[in-house]
Amino acid sequence: MEIEIRALDHPDAALMVAAAQAELKARYGEEDLTAMETAEFAPPRGLFAVGYQAGRPVACGGWRVKEPAPEQGLRAGDVELKRLLVVEEARGRGLSRKLLAWLEDAARLAGHRRMVLETGTRQPEAIGLYLSSGYQPIAKFGFYRDDPESLCYAKPLTESATPRP
Repeated sequence: MEIEIRALDHPDAALMVAAAQAELKARYGEEDLTAMETAEFAPPRGLFAVGYQAGRPVACGGWRVKEPAPEQGLRAGDVELKRLLVVEEARGRGLSRKLLAWLEDAARLAGHRRMVLETGTRQPEAIGLYLSSGYQPIAKFGFYRDDPESLCYAKPLTESATPRP
């Protein structure tokens, strides 16, 4: 998979975000209502990427700076992972793990110290990916912090997530 940085409003990014929203709607009965603005995912405050196979978009994900909110456990240097998705027909090949590691490295190289995320109980594949990638449960934050199906995780960005040859 080749990974390219794209603006959130790039046609391929928009296509993938719509696929992510459709997935969430199928699992939860509604799309993610968390606000996402294009400018939040533009350097230096964020980044959005699309993964391609044979020139076709098959994965996406991004991060954005989270302002410190001590009452929600958010610290200076935190970035939030959003819209990590691999389309159904490309799953089972390690693409989500590759894209997650790439996004972590990009955030670390941009000077950020911790990746935080929110997911839900109806996404066991995502939960498994995050736990096996070193994420630990944290206090709930953000739009869904009072939702019983919400789960939040964090991982320090202290070293490269991508294995080096």
